[in-house]
Amino acid sequence: MRILIAGAGAIGAYLGAKLSLGGHDVTLFARGAHLDAMRSSGVVVRGPEGDFTARPAVSGTLADTEPPDVVFLGIKAHALPRLAPDLAPVVGSDTVVVSTQNGIPWWYFQRHGGELEGLRLERVDPGGVIARTIDAQRVIGSIVYFSTRLAGPGIVQHLEGDRISLGELDGSRSDRIRRLAAALNEGGLRARVTTRIRHEIWVKLLGNASFNPVSALTGATLVQMARHPESAALVRRIMEEVAAVAARLGIELPVSIDQRMAGAEQVGEHKTSMLQDLEAGRPMEIDAIVGAVVELGERLAVSMPHTQTIYASVKLLAAVRQQAGVVGQFGVKPRSDPNALENARRGPPG
Repeated sequence: MRILIAGAGAIGAYLGAKLSLGGHDVTLFARGAHLDAMRSSGVVVRGPEGDFTARPAVSGTLADTEPPDVVFLGIKAHALPRLAPDLAPVVGSDTVVVSTQNGIPWWYFQRHGGELEGLRLERVDPGGVIARTIDAQRVIGSIVYFSTRLAGPGIVQHLEGDRISLGELDGSRSDRIRRLAAALNEGGLRARVTTRIRHEIWVKLLGNASFNPVSALTGATLVQMARHPESAALVRRIMEEVAAVAARLGIELPVSIDQRMAGAEQVGEHKTSMLQDLEAGRPMEIDAIVGAVVELGERLAVSMPHTQTIYASVKLLAAVRQQAGVVGQFGVKPRSDPNALENARRGPPG
């Protein structure tokens, strides 16, 4: 199987390395020092199950790649509107596109069949650029349940986990999704096909939309938030509001809030992805994880005072850091910009 990893950061490079070890023809798309390191020394993976090095092909431009069988979108949600138009030349007639982004994905209401069929969320797909570029018929959703980070250029630290869920947007068990799961399993991951990908999205979102922004604002780990009485109460209120939006969409969550809180406490001194991005000076996945839920709550007339407050607070945090030149909207440190607060409020350009 010929596979392109469009955005070979920590998650993408790890996926590419595992698929390469499984015998597949993999190309990683990356830039900068990370690109140079992978070109010269391959992808070095360090983890609890042992270290290994994989040597997939590496490219600094999408134009250099042949149309693959599968494209994995390895970048974060806020960067996808800028990447999506560049994918058009490399997507063949039968190419499958796999999303790996956290939060509510741009395709959520495509091939949905519900009352909101075709709805576009502005905070996820501003201006509709992603939907116009990537045909929903090509898309397979995925939810990643492993944790990685870049320890240095070309070096991926695998922290924990090896699971990934795959789901067709219409809930079917197609031949193409079975082949994709087999390819991932051949690389040593535990890939499963689900007919309820949207349910899994909300289960993960229940924790992400609550713990992530609170952690970014406080610097607290999961166990600290779960054990701090006032913060735990706030997290619970946000979870209740997120669950209310899910219920309005016909999603019955298979786990309780008590179970999610207990699970977070058991994880221990773990920093959320949003806090890790904040500390590393990277843009945070605010809109896909929190803003999209707020947007849906507003559309569906679901009261979300706690979620709206925490969303406004973490958006302001991001805007202040951008204005101070700590981090740009897409990871580029800008010069002082008097319009940064307004730009951050509006989100990425379409």
